[in-house]
Amino acid sequence: MKKYITLIAGLVAATTLLTACDNKTEKTSETQSSQELRIGATGLSFPSAYKKDGKLTGFDVELAETIAKDLNYNIVWVTSDFSGLMGQLEAKKLDTVANVVSITPARQEKYDFTAPYSYYGSQLVTNKSNEDINTVDDLKGKTIAGVLGSNHLVNLKKAFGDNGVTIRTYESRDAAMNDAINNRVQAYVNSRPILLAEIKENNLPLKLVGEPLVIEAVGFPFQKDEKGKELKAAFDKELEVLRQDGRLKALSEKYFGEDITAKAAN
Repeated sequence: MKKYITLIAGLVAATTLLTACDNKTEKTSETQSSQELRIGATGLSFPSAYKKDGKLTGFDVELAETIAKDLNYNIVWVTSDFSGLMGQLEAKKLDTVANVVSITPARQEKYDFTAPYSYYGSQLVTNKSNEDINTVDDLKGKTIAGVLGSNHLVNLKKAFGDNGVTIRTYESRDAAMNDAINNRVQAYVNSRPILLAEIKENNLPLKLVGEPLVIEAVGFPFQKDEKGKELKAAFDKELEVLRQDGRLKALSEKYFGEDITAKAAN
C-alpha cells in the first residue's frame, strides 16, 4: 500500500510538472506572437514602397524590415492608399507607416517621429511636350495633380496661395501621374527622388519644373503613448546603427541610385 501511495504521489507530481511546462510554453508562444508590428504601406510608391512580382518591397519597406529583424519583431504589412494609411495610424490600427511620411508640425502634434532617415524635395513635373512650362511661375492658373493626404499638396498651396493654381486630388499616385503624362492636368507634384527614379525606370515623358518647392525630412511616426515611445526609441537606436555601419546609405543607393539619407539630399 505504501509503495502504491508513493507511486500515485509521483504520478501527480509528474502531471503537475508537465502542466507547468505546458503553461510555460503557452506563455512563451503568447510572448512571441505579441512581437508583431503592424506597418502600413501603399504598395504603389516606387521605389519606396511598391510591389514587385506580388511582393512588397522598396527603400522604406526594406528599411523597416531590417530594423524589425534586428529588434526581433515580425511585420504584418497593411496596404492601402496613403490617406487610408494615415487614418488607420490615427485610429491606432497601425503601429507606424513606412511610406515617405514627411515630418511636419501638424503631424508632430499627433505623433512622435523617429530621427529622419531620408530627405525629399516637393517637386513639380509636366509633360515634355509642354514647352511653355519650365518654371514654377509658368504653372500659375494651371491644374496640378497630387495624392490625397500627401503633404506635397500643403507645400503646393503655400507656394501658389489659395487661388494660384487648381489642385486636383487622387487616391493613388498612378492616377495622378497618368493624368500628367496624358496632359489631362498641366503638372503633378511628388517627391523629387521618387519622380527621378520613376522617370528613369519607365522612360516617362515627364520633365522637372524648376527647383523643389521645399525640402522635407522623412521619419517613422509612432503614437504618443507608452508603446509608441518604446518603439520610437528602439527604431531611433537601430537607425543610428544603420547610419553608422553604412547600411542606410547602401539601401538608398540600391533603390534611388543616390544617397538621400543626408540633409543635403533633394
